[in-house]
Amino acid sequence: MSAPAAGRSAHVRPATEGDIDAVAAIYATEVREGTATFDLEPPPRAKWQQMLASAHPGDHFVVAEEDGVVLGYAYSTAYRTRGAYTHTREVSVYLDPAATGRGLGRLLYDDLLARLAAGGTHTALACITLPNPASEGLHRACGFEPVGVMREVGLKHDRWIDVAWWQRMLDAPPLPPTPAPTPEAGR
Repeated sequence: MSAPAAGRSAHVRPATEGDIDAVAAIYATEVREGTATFDLEPPPRAKWQQMLASAHPGDHFVVAEEDGVVLGYAYSTAYRTRGAYTHTREVSVYLDPAATGRGLGRLLYDDLLARLAAGGTHTALACITLPNPASEGLHRACGFEPVGVMREVGLKHDRWIDVAWWQRMLDAPPLPPTPAPTPEAGR
């Protein structure tokens, strides 16, 4: 898929069913050629449909589009499924290789992070495979901070790959006050 020339204006909007093929193609390229994902096979269409169907207030799926062409996408999903993690979301962004270097990653993340904060998400986490200076630069520019590196956790393209975790605290609405404990009878 070829991206339009730079200079036109891209915009971000929520993903739709009609975007799935373009999103899947962008991701499949990274699965086959890159290391930004540890998937070894492109996922089935059902994965993208499940992301669209999620009703969790912290799950968002947005695309950057220009002249009807999807140039990239970003999404937020559960970091872990245990209840105490509900206000923590893991975020990812992927671009068509022909659309890199145009500020689209920042455009996508600015929109996604605003949606997360408005919906009550407290912490956004991103996992970056190393080395990846472009992704590290994007996350730094979007207010993320590195919080740790896990060594040689993925084996892809015949090499061991490290991952770095990055974190951004969001300006989520304040939590409701914690109720005072009630006295227990029979103490």
